[in-house]
Amino acid sequence: MAQGQSRSSNVLVVPQASSALDQMKYEVAQELGIQIPQDGYFGYMATRDTGAIGGHITRRLVQIAEQSLAGGQLR
Repeated sequence: MAQGQSRSSNVLVVPQASSALDQMKYEVAQELGIQIPQDGYFGYMATRDTGAIGGHITRRLVQIAEQSLAGGQLR
């Protein structure tokens, strides 16, 4: 597989969300102190690091959805 290509079969419902998700990925990595490769290729990163990034992103997305369903009110 060529560098930078994804094997994911997930299709974004809102295509514009891709850039927002990428931005969130970099923000989470920075918060966790994980260095993102300059070339954008994640194949050489430790599974633990990429999993931590994905887990934190998922938590944030769930939190955002819960807030949205609650009418924007924090619990």
